[in-house]
Amino acid sequence: MRRGETPTERPSRVLVGMSGGLDSTACAWLLREQGYEVYGITLWLWDPSEPHENPCCSVKVAELAAQQLGIPHETVEAQELFRDRVIEPTLTAYRQGTTPNPCALCNHSVRFTLLLEEADRRGLSLVATGHHVRIAQRHGRTCLLRGRDPAKDQSYFLYGLSQRALRRARFPAGLFTKRHLRTVAREQGLTAADLPESQDLCFAPEGLTALAGPAQPGPIEDTSGRRIGTHRGLAGFTVGQRRGLGLSARNPLYVVHLDPARNTVIVGPEQDLWTRALTAGDLRWPEDRPPARAFRAHVQVRYRSTPEPASVEIWQDRAHVQFARPVRAVAPGQAAVFYRGPLVLGGGTIEHTSGHHL
Repeated sequence: MRRGETPTERPSRVLVGMSGGLDSTACAWLLREQGYEVYGITLWLWDPSEPHENPCCSVKVAELAAQQLGIPHETVEAQELFRDRVIEPTLTAYRQGTTPNPCALCNHSVRFTLLLEEADRRGLSLVATGHHVRIAQRHGRTCLLRGRDPAKDQSYFLYGLSQRALRRARFPAGLFTKRHLRTVAREQGLTAADLPESQDLCFAPEGLTALAGPAQPGPIEDTSGRRIGTHRGLAGFTVGQRRGLGLSARNPLYVVHLDPARNTVIVGPEQDLWTRALTAGDLRWPEDRPPARAFRAHVQVRYRSTPEPASVEIWQDRAHVQFARPVRAVAPGQAAVFYRGPLVLGGGTIEHTSGHHL
């Protein structure tokens, strides 16, 4: 643990969001070992008439984890809020031809909002989750940092957290690698040690295309405007996609643009996937303000993509990003997150790109 990554004053009571998986269980165990009085809570965000488990969470498994840890546990149902703030905006975005980031949306508008509200109801000053990120105190502010394990870092999804949330948040799992957490959990005899990792979108295990419902077929065109096929609905496509186009061509074709106004999928060769600039809106800053009106940063445009060097300028409520070199498959609707080393400066939702081609 490095100096500055945890505050020196530690209020003793903390509410831990528990899914039943390894990370949240390890989070609760680590805090308990540090002397916190830990309370577990599972936010049940899905249909209350269905069994309380899905690819992301399981109330029964979370209850078992809390029992093994010897901590109290409660379940809070919040289906309406989750549907209004995450599911419906995500489906709307897909139908309109963008590729949204529901995990980032959920974390800043639902998950941490609810955790803080539930903590307040119980008179608890702190909240915690098993996210692989870190926090540090710098110049009187709480900063958000990448997690220690590069393969599991989740800061891309948490750039929208405010100072209010970060000051009260703890992320002990982010100080360790996933492998280390699994080893510790096995040593402690915790069932979560042997659970598989969730890979699916929590509210759409069969894919968003199925959840979006009936879609309107439309044309597939090449970049010259020539119709070369038919698609079954824009929700089934994203920029950079190659498979599932149903096209026969001499050279590989990729989705390079979605045109919701014409309900059209536009495809082109690999070279048409590269862009030099983007504009992002709905900007959010972990320190509640940008570092400057113009600054340099490394910008990450997808969860698993490599951050690329860029210059960023803030004009009114938009960030205009100019990359040092072309970046592949930038998709409107995804997040553009700005980093300076491990420090998360902020981010926003990609609205459009420019400066195409290599």
